[in-house]
Amino acid sequence: MNKIYWLIIVAFILMQLSPIVIVPALIAFGFEGGMEQLSGVSISIGFTIGFIVITLLAWRAKPNPALSEGRADVPKTILWSVLGIFLAFASQYAAAAVESLIFGIEPGSENTQMIVDMANAAPFVIFVVAVLGPVVEEIVFRMVIFGALFKKFGFWIAALGSGLAFSVIHLDFSHLLVYLAMGVVFAWLYVKTKRIIVPIIAHVGINSFVMLVQVIFGEEIQDLMEQMEELEQSAQMIIGRLF
Repeated sequence: MNKIYWLIIVAFILMQLSPIVIVPALIAFGFEGGMEQLSGVSISIGFTIGFIVITLLAWRAKPNPALSEGRADVPKTILWSVLGIFLAFASQYAAAAVESLIFGIEPGSENTQMIVDMANAAPFVIFVVAVLGPVVEEIVFRMVIFGALFKKFGFWIAALGSGLAFSVIHLDFSHLLVYLAMGVVFAWLYVKTKRIIVPIIAHVGINSFVMLVQVIFGEEIQDLMEQMEELEQSAQMIIGRLF
């Protein structure tokens, strides 16, 4: 990897570790929010700074020769960006089904719930998770790590290697297969179009959907589910009385 790629990786690591410095600094300046709000604000600050640094470095990086020839035109870029969202969802649900049926792992993610709690306490986290995080992660794991491995080892080793790293960084080890499957899809989209913007859009799409469902409309969806459960119980009671 070239020097700029190494700088991007270092910047990403520092971004991940930034709350270690930002949290004490916020407390020292008199931050009075709860722990979830404190964590959300520190992550928002650290990831915003990391986003700026990493995107500027990526802009200066030279194109990877193995992933620069035969780039998709604008219509194909738009098409695969949209299709990529559905492919990412499909891979996620397929991997979750395998985890449940074969390994007995229950659906639901502690990592996602932790993010939801922080987003409820510090709303800017929604933008961080939906937009800034996916952009940074695709630059790091697809453009840099996958790109370097792809040049030497081909698609599958590169996709699985970068996908595994992508899985581990989320610290949700019971659902490694879900993150790995999505990582392979994002890598395939990158190779298919030779444009990093395509997996970025797909990643932003799936994360934005999660934020919409879990945070923005979370209470409404929960109320709707409770109403449906009440209707189901009422229907069962009526049927029981009839028969």
